[in-house]
Amino acid sequence: MRVRIATRGSRLALAQTNWVAAKIRESHPSWVTEVVIVRTSGDRFSEQPLTALGGKGLFVKEIEEALLNGEADCAVHSAKDLPAQITPELVFAAVPCREDPSDVLVTECGYSLEEVPRGAVLGTSSPRRAALLRWLRPDVRVVPCRGNVDTRLDKLMRGEVDGLLLAMAGLRRLGIWDDRFVRVDPMLIVPAVGQGALVVETRADGWAERLSFLHDRVAGCTLEAERAFLAAVGGSCHTSLGAHAAVRGQELVLHGVIADPTGCQVVRGVSRGSPENAVEVGRELAAQLLRCGGEKFLQGERVALR
Repeated sequence: MRVRIATRGSRLALAQTNWVAAKIRESHPSWVTEVVIVRTSGDRFSEQPLTALGGKGLFVKEIEEALLNGEADCAVHSAKDLPAQITPELVFAAVPCREDPSDVLVTECGYSLEEVPRGAVLGTSSPRRAALLRWLRPDVRVVPCRGNVDTRLDKLMRGEVDGLLLAMAGLRRLGIWDDRFVRVDPMLIVPAVGQGALVVETRADGWAERLSFLHDRVAGCTLEAERAFLAAVGGSCHTSLGAHAAVRGQELVLHGVIADPTGCQVVRGVSRGSPENAVEVGRELAAQLLRCGGEKFLQGERVALR
């Protein structure tokens, strides 16, 4: 059997897709995997902020079209690139085992977030990271920094920024790691919804069942809770929010944050429940944070985007 896997063409996207392809061949040695590279709108305009281009869907729209047109059998996405609602004709076949969702601070000197000098310039493409950095370290300057991992690391090497906030999962999947990388406590800078998770997406025509062996139960329920939170909040790439779910014993624990984009205020919360009730856990946290002031921050962002 041949499995055509659609993906973006970046080094990280290909590393993730090749990892999934290897898992498929490991479980089904007779299957042949083929990588189908799709160039997305988000890749074509890599230097512009996502908020100016229309959001996270720019990284998946053309890939989903390839699935719907029968040009590929499944696709591999970084879960954090997926909007809260996916195309109705498509389904998640699997959420494989998840990498550490934490952010990492990268500086030439290997500073922790607490050690970064006053006035330092830190680069990020994420409204969530920018707002939480401003809240935690109002004495540093936060500047936009888009592009793939290699592009952003080059900007650090050229001295355009003093430090970067990146996802640990991407660095690990690329095999990039050294003493300059310091993990940030996910309770301080709460990760993006879906960070560290991959999603295998496909048509609802039998491929979902064929690829279900790739699914990891814990990764699936933690992502389900985080995405339920995102959908209930009404969040997008414009929104300064994060959510981090973990299974502890028999309990699913979900931490979340919604921040004022300026970093002046944040609201945080936690909800708990059974892993089988992941959607309810996510919705409960969303309601909690919206009641505690998060709705005000979201309204401010919507006004600013008009």
